[in-house]
Amino acid sequence: MTQLTYEPDITGLVVVDPYNDFISEGGKIWPRIKAVAEANNCVPHMEQVLNTARSANLRVFFAMHHRYRPGDYEDWKYLAPIQRAAWHRKSFEYDTWGGEFRAGFEPAPGEIVASEHWCSSGFANTDLDMQLKKHGIHKLIVIGLVAHTCIEATVRFAAELGYEVTVIRDAIADYSDEMMHAALEINMPNYASAIIETKDIVAALSAHHTA
Repeated sequence: MTQLTYEPDITGLVVVDPYNDFISEGGKIWPRIKAVAEANNCVPHMEQVLNTARSANLRVFFAMHHRYRPGDYEDWKYLAPIQRAAWHRKSFEYDTWGGEFRAGFEPAPGEIVASEHWCSSGFANTDLDMQLKKHGIHKLIVIGLVAHTCIEATVRFAAELGYEVTVIRDAIADYSDEMMHAALEINMPNYASAIIETKDIVAALSAHHTA
């Protein structure tokens, strides 16, 4: 495979769903993520990639799931199972701690928070594609939660739209090792140009930064 490059003017980091409910102790969904996330040091790796991207002057984009508000789903004719689960759990509830960015992941000045996605893809029914294009970005580095839902859906949609995508395998997590395997070894290799580790992307970005 040709070695990928990550030029700062055309490469963006996409951080998916760094909510307290997902990646903080006490979050509603953290107990389901915890075993896999702690096994691969997902959260520290996410933070390392984010900080490295900032140091390398990459533009950062946040693709955040819709934060539950009362009345969101009651009148919908059809709900996907994942949306029904979010309704029942009140996932990432608006104006609560669970629906806030985990400390260390708050957007810095100039970073872009795309409009919230209602299901899984960070692109579907949001302005993420427009924001990326307006900033001249067509190479993406993707980190965050959850591997087989929001990460995979966002990566698939990005490939459909023509982006070159790199997934950081130890800066994502899932509910089980089997789900991680399906996402990383079976599904996403069809769409991501590279699936690499944190140490690899840190080295690549650091090389660009010091060149």
